Amino acid sequence: MDNTRGIVLMVLGMLGFAAEDMFIKLASAGLPVGEILAILGIPSAILFAVLARARGDNPFSRDFLHPAVLIRNVSEMFGSVGFVMSLALIPLATAITILQATPLFVTMGAALVLREAVGWRRWTAILVGFLGVVLVIRPGLSGFDPNVIWAVIGVIGLSIRDLASRKVPKAISSLQLAVWGFSAVGIVGLLMITITGGAKMPTGSESLYLLGAFIIGSIAYWTLTEATRVGEIAVVTPFRYSRLVFTTIVGAIVFYEYPDTYTLVGATIIIATGLYTLMRERKRRRQEAVRAKAEAAASGIY
Repeated sequence: MDNTRGIVLMVLGMLGFAAEDMFIKLASAGLPVGEILAILGIPSAILFAVLARARGDNPFSRDFLHPAVLIRNVSEMFGSVGFVMSLALIPLATAITILQATPLFVTMGAALVLREAVGWRRWTAILVGFLGVVLVIRPGLSGFDPNVIWAVIGVIGLSIRDLASRKVPKAISSLQLAVWGFSAVGIVGLLMITITGGAKMPTGSESLYLLGAFIIGSIAYWTLTEATRVGEIAVVTPFRYSRLVFTTIVGAIVFYEYPDTYTLVGATIIIATGLYTLMRERKRRRQEAVRAKAEAAASGIY
């Protein structure tokens, strides 16, 4: 596998997502979150439906009704609402820092829900990582902003989505999942507009922000997918944390937002424990592969 190309694509994808985050935050200054979700979700669903058709995948397959897919789509709704709300209401770097805890939540969920083996070292990393999240959130302190709860909701929703993805049958393609996931985002956006109201015709600048988010977000999504295909997952995945670097720079230059000491320390803890968890996961998979090969050799398969 071409790990160098995978790393470059992953970093470019994270740069793209940082730009998408910036455009969404700029658009949220004048547009309700529900409208942003609808405008971004529905065209994205159409785009990936066309791509799925071109590759011979049926975006309207009955596989949509598979329980894991349904759970994935519902959690995508909650995760997207929480994440976009956090982009609108709290500093960009703070929202993305909390988002970096997603791998920790996924590992914990894999142990508690999917009954995957997680040793004491990874449990320790998870607990320390959550301490980093608490430092960023600062509950009970003077610097606490209740709006950070939206970022936590986003992390929980996206973590459940990733867990559900592990149970999706392999016959269902990534493009099909993308169609259904973006459709879910568009639907929840329309529901929010219906309930809360406030929808308006975007201004010229707001339209450009949304167009930029759509185009760059779609490209970033492709580069992320391609990175995991051309490179080893365990090698390219740690470079997802480069998104935090890019968003911190964007936040400072565009929004004049500068992370405080609590956020910086919390981010360092979250990234360090996330990298350690990935390293332990990589080691565990290697050990399982060696064990499986030894057992196969002992049984006379080789």
